[in-house]
Amino acid sequence: MAMMFHCDIVTAEKSMFSGPVEMLVLTGTLGELGVAYGHAPLLTGIKPGPVRVVRQGGQEEIYFLSSGFLEVQPHLVTILADAGDRAGDLDEAAALEAKRQAEQELQNRGAEMEYSAALSRLGEAAARLRTIEELRRRARHAG
Repeated sequence: MAMMFHCDIVTAEKSMFSGPVEMLVLTGTLGELGVAYGHAPLLTGIKPGPVRVVRQGGQEEIYFLSSGFLEVQPHLVTILADAGDRAGDLDEAAALEAKRQAEQELQNRGAEMEYSAALSRLGEAAARLRTIEELRRRARHAG
């Protein structure tokens, strides 16, 4: 039996997950990161994208989180994100529309347009679409 640790995933609006896990996999500011029992203490930013939560027995749940922070303590991991959804609840049409709008804003740079905000929206929309595609790949391999 794998060693477990407690994980809390919280957004500004809600608690998304709280419970024992074997492992977490997510993208930090410096790249992909796996957290297992006994991981060294860590505080890092996270990038928008999927978070894989591996529960007891290898059961996986996938969440989409926007930017935020990951804190690893000896027996507790906390993820604080600006926003998030269960990956299965993501709306592909809405993500495609958000991506299209952000791309259009970047092409039509005006004096009042905030370039960094549009670039951030584009990155988050692309991350949502990557999460949806990852779910599809997993479904194909599982079935």
